[in-house]
Amino acid sequence: MENNLVSVIIPAYNHEKYVQETINSIIGQTYQNIELIVIDDGSKDSTWQKIQEMKKICQKRFARVYFETKENEGTCKTLNKLISLVNGEFVYLIASDDKAKAQAIEKEVQFLQNNLDYVLVVGDNEFIDSSSKKIGWDKHRNSINLSMAEYKTFGEYLQNANADVNFSSSRFGIYETFVKKNYIPNGYLIRKSALDQIGKFTPEAPLEDWWLHLQLSKVGKYKYIDEILFSYRWHDNNTAKRQDYMLTISYKTQLYEQALVASLDDKQWQQIFEKNITNIRIKFNFINIIKFYSVKNIDKKQYILEFFGCKIILMDKILSK
Repeated sequence: MENNLVSVIIPAYNHEKYVQETINSIIGQTYQNIELIVIDDGSKDSTWQKIQEMKKICQKRFARVYFETKENEGTCKTLNKLISLVNGEFVYLIASDDKAKAQAIEKEVQFLQNNLDYVLVVGDNEFIDSSSKKIGWDKHRNSINLSMAEYKTFGEYLQNANADVNFSSSRFGIYETFVKKNYIPNGYLIRKSALDQIGKFTPEAPLEDWWLHLQLSKVGKYKYIDEILFSYRWHDNNTAKRQDYMLTISYKTQLYEQALVASLDDKQWQQIFEKNITNIRIKFNFINIIKFYSVKNIDKKQYILEFFGCKIILMDKILSK
């Protein structure tokens, strides 16, 4: 692992119209020490050809370039392959239809270098359409003229939808806030040593970004930079627009996480608990609610189920010690 090297990884699939814009946004980064790793997951269009057309200019710009195409295996296997090829201290993940602002990586690297207890840093996202024009969202996430928009950035939308999480507070990115759903914008930089601790992506948890944040939040802290550092493309083929599909993969991911946490032994859960319930106010409320339930003779397991929203069935062993 090379100090200060950022590994930009791009899982590409059927984005012939956008993938060169994505790569050009990385070429244009003010941060210089970057390796670029792109894997085409068996695209049916000309995505792979568009990637190959960028190879010479990428070889001049980056410390290392790795391009590969393979049979279609899905996002989880593609991400695992990408991460296995990483040499950098930090990993920047970007979809093959999005774009990073020029100073995004530089600002995020600077934060992680100066805050060793943080595992991830992310900024706000602007919305762009299929023509890369800036747009906004109405209340129902429909594209609308930016000047008339209810939500001008993804961060505004996410904070409104997650009112119990102040993005500027210490609650941003802690495990208990992720159990209900994911609320992290795109364009995040991750400490590679943290990725090494969480295991591999799995089709059993098909909502990959939610699974990622559930695991990383068990390892360290998150930081939100209230500045637009990323362009999130909102077009007809966004997976997020397929509501039935999103509900299905969210449910599967939640079930997988419940089973994963339920399988932890006392020591593993104790470590996660201590890392996440660090805020004094949260600790105080937690302890007092446990005492209240104990007085009322309510099973501690039931409380944990309500408090975290998932089956952390071993917690009562720790609390009773």
